[in-house]
Amino acid sequence: MSLHVFVRFEPAPGKAPQLHDELLALMAPTRSEPGCLHINLYEATRDPLLYCIHSEWTDEAAFDRHRHFPHMTRFLALVPDLITHPIRAVRTRQLD
Repeated sequence: MSLHVFVRFEPAPGKAPQLHDELLALMAPTRSEPGCLHINLYEATRDPLLYCIHSEWTDEAAFDRHRHFPHMTRFLALVPDLITHPIRAVRTRQLD
């Protein structure tokens, strides 16, 4: 059974354009990672300054390796200054 991961990003004041660009830049390299089945970036319809990522991975080990790729280490170093809260990736499994 695959692993689904949800992550929410709320930009810090004045950081929305940079966060948007950094999140978009993650999509292509992450899609090419071994074990990534898909990843998509979403913008809230009622709050355009709220972003969410949903990704699906073959297993938890593939997602655990994800943070060690160069595009992610760069992003993880930058993002604390761009968001209002610590990153929290919610790991889930599909029930239906």
